[in-house]
Amino acid sequence: MSWFSQNYEKAALGGAVALALGLGYLGWSKLSTVDEDFATSLAGAGNNKTAVEGADLIPKARQSMTLDRTWAQATDGERPVDLFTGITLFISSKDPQKAIDLRKDSPLHPPIPNAWWIENRLDLGFADSPSQDPDGDGFSNAEEYNAETDPNDKGSIPPLIAKLMFVKDESLAWVVRPGYGSEGKFPFNYEDSKGGKNKVPAAEMIAPDGLFFSKPPMQNRFKLLGSETRKELNKKINVEMEVTLVRIEDQRPNKKGVIYELPSPLPDDRKSDYVQYDRTAIFTLQALGMAGQEFKVEENTPFALPPDKPNKDYLLKKISAGVVSIEYTAADGGRKTVEIKKGQLPNLTQ
Repeated sequence: MSWFSQNYEKAALGGAVALALGLGYLGWSKLSTVDEDFATSLAGAGNNKTAVEGADLIPKARQSMTLDRTWAQATDGERPVDLFTGITLFISSKDPQKAIDLRKDSPLHPPIPNAWWIENRLDLGFADSPSQDPDGDGFSNAEEYNAETDPNDKGSIPPLIAKLMFVKDESLAWVVRPGYGSEGKFPFNYEDSKGGKNKVPAAEMIAPDGLFFSKPPMQNRFKLLGSETRKELNKKINVEMEVTLVRIEDQRPNKKGVIYELPSPLPDDRKSDYVQYDRTAIFTLQALGMAGQEFKVEENTPFALPPDKPNKDYLLKKISAGVVSIEYTAADGGRKTVEIKKGQLPNLTQ
């Protein structure tokens, strides 16, 4: 029997010890290369480096997350201070070396005080700041200041009458001509500037209190009140003559009660002396995003602003080719009348 066979266990134990010693040496020999291979060094006493780069910031970040970051309005006495944008520095245009104190010095945009701009958080640093419209309601900062409304709120606006523009007059010229009458009854003819016509023939003459005409465009528009004979001067021959005058009453809603006196008969050469007008004004409202949107209002008719609102607080009293007259309720509760010239806005300061 060989030695190896007899001493197998001793040989195996000796080999294991030799392998362990070899692995231990290999680990010791590589220890000095750890910093080079992993670009770091072991942490320990006397060594300020960490095993993970930036790990020393973690405690600071965690501490920062526990801080109370609630923002509160800062004040200087009773004056609020904007900590985010600071206070704009202004200098005098006459003396660039002189700083302007917005709280103490004269208004930059008279008569609007500087405090008004600050309280409403508006930038007064532009030459056109008074004409700017930050809330987009169609009224400038100056107009909002004068009306004591909120320049940052579309729902807080000056009286809309200030932004009503008279665009043009859309009128219909017309004339009613009585013919020869009999026993208080009269025939009538109607014609207008748009080619409209009506006729009551002699065989169907209208009696007092009767409505006429029977068909459009002036169906039941007029009522015969009666007639009388008077003496009038015939200017052509300078002689007084007896003339029959017919009185008719307008039945149109906005002209209800208007009475016209017409000679019977009314010849062609005199009809221009008795021309009447149905006038309609075309407006635009230069506010609330409605600029350029036209709407129509008949003479002597109430209307609302904006035109789709239910409360008709405005009355279009009179229309001519170049100007309209409107009655409205002022801020003090009283009724006022203002004129608006064609192509212009009203002057409410007059």
